[in-house]
Amino acid sequence: PQSETVWRQANTYGVPRIGFVNKMDRIGADFLNVVGQVRERLGARPVPMQLPIGAYDTFRGVVDLISNRAIIYKDESKGAEFSYEDIPADMVDEVEQYRTELIEIASEQSDDLMEKYLEGEDLTTEEIYEAVRIATLNMEIVPMFCGSAFKNKGVQELLDAVHSLLPSPLDVPAIEGFEPDDDDERLTRKADDNDPFSALAFKIWSDPFVGHLTYIRVYSGSAVVGDTLINSNNGKKERMGRIMKMHADKREDIKEVYAGDIVAVAGLKDTITGHTLCDRAQPIVLESMNFPEPVISVAIEPDNKTEEQKLGNGLAKLSREDPSFTVKSDEETGQTIISGMGELHLEVIVDRLKREFNVMAQVGAPQVAYRETLRNPTEIDHKFSKQTGGRGQYAHVSLKLEPQDAGFGYEFVDKIKGGVVPREYIPAVDKGIQDAMSGGVLAGFPMVDIKATLFYGSYHDVDSSEMAFRTCASMAFKEGSRKAKPVLLEPIFSIEIVTPEDYMGDVIGDLNRRRGQIANLDERSGSKVITGKVPLSETFGYATELRSMSQGRATYTMQFSHYEPAPNAVTEKVIKKTAG
Repeated sequence: PQSETVWRQANTYGVPRIGFVNKMDRIGADFLNVVGQVRERLGARPVPMQLPIGAYDTFRGVVDLISNRAIIYKDESKGAEFSYEDIPADMVDEVEQYRTELIEIASEQSDDLMEKYLEGEDLTTEEIYEAVRIATLNMEIVPMFCGSAFKNKGVQELLDAVHSLLPSPLDVPAIEGFEPDDDDERLTRKADDNDPFSALAFKIWSDPFVGHLTYIRVYSGSAVVGDTLINSNNGKKERMGRIMKMHADKREDIKEVYAGDIVAVAGLKDTITGHTLCDRAQPIVLESMNFPEPVISVAIEPDNKTEEQKLGNGLAKLSREDPSFTVKSDEETGQTIISGMGELHLEVIVDRLKREFNVMAQVGAPQVAYRETLRNPTEIDHKFSKQTGGRGQYAHVSLKLEPQDAGFGYEFVDKIKGGVVPREYIPAVDKGIQDAMSGGVLAGFPMVDIKATLFYGSYHDVDSSEMAFRTCASMAFKEGSRKAKPVLLEPIFSIEIVTPEDYMGDVIGDLNRRRGQIANLDERSGSKVITGKVPLSETFGYATELRSMSQGRATYTMQFSHYEPAPNAVTEKVIKKTAG
């Protein structure tokens, strides 16, 4: 199931790939059977580049079908040393069959190779490799390799294939971006060391030995240690401190980076995942990753009160690494609230706290991030007057509140004429409305998609102030919201379930019980694909339920789609719960 999920993502983004069948030293390993599964279940065209020599505990090497020779790994060196030998006699016929198929596929890539093949001439190793590379880049085939990573057998050839067959930075089109001050002004950068420098930060990591590391992918140009670049997302200058190439858990210091490099940089202070680093004289903003707002929250506290500082430090580092994970403190209860994109997401966070920061934590029940909005338009006139013996407080506003289309957000409109509300107080009215929107009148959830128009009011020469108008606007908005029939919004997720046909009935029935709406039933590589929408509140524990229903064979993916009005029964339940 995990391989199928990764495969679908690679298809979506048009990523050429090669396949590696691991654990060939295990009982039950069958290379050609897996090749067949790739063909049938993934809908691909897998092409064996090797055949295993031996099976299970006698697995000792592979036959390279291109060079037509055996590669035997030496157990005493744990696979680090190997030798080229003749093909075992009992494999000659099988090797001939699969090598012929490979050469036929290679000959399809050009007229010259096809003519050479039809005339009975042998293709050179270089010609076969180049033809296979072209077919791989065009996503026509998936070269298949095999080995045992644990015993270091077949890994060398796999890495050679990554280098020889998969696309280099020069094989992909120029990266696109836009001017920092004008996103309509499109710009491009070629994978060229002579182009202006541009790089995308794609990962933040807290290394226990080096500290804060920012992983970047350089798309164009070059830079050296000590260079000052610009973060085009926030306008901050960043100095390239220590630059390292990462080799698993080992670090190699380098002095310069070039187009196509992937490196980790120490010393960047204001750059987060998705930000662009570029030449100060020729800035560009590269397309960033989309990070949706968190939709689920839980309270978290350490098992031991003495570890609160460790918990805080751990959460701060994890939230910096993961833009879709947030941490805040509840003003009323003082609890620490963590929010993320789903139940599994938060489970992983808690596990990382334990493994990486040695913090044992307890979490509460998941809480859905509901929102509130208005169903009807309304107008409200409100006066705020307070006398305390000295200078008083006075403000008067008239507001029109209107619901907006889903996702449109908040809009403030100033329609004051004749100075009935002085210009210096208008921003305070806007701020007061936003203050009130942070906690709705139904259940205290943030309010969204509302247009507020200030069209009338009055003031006092002595008693009026920015604070008075801010307070008045907040009170007016609350009062108007109650009149405008507020509605609770619940997060809806798009869901895709891939299941064998035998379990489809149970899966559909369960989805219906969760208030899910099925949009489409399809078939993909022998499995049934169910797509639809489902409320987040109904998905807690779904991974376990789905595994149980399908004997572990069904998989699902979910992605936030939109907010929509919750049914009355759900609204009443949520209001009752938040009221205590």
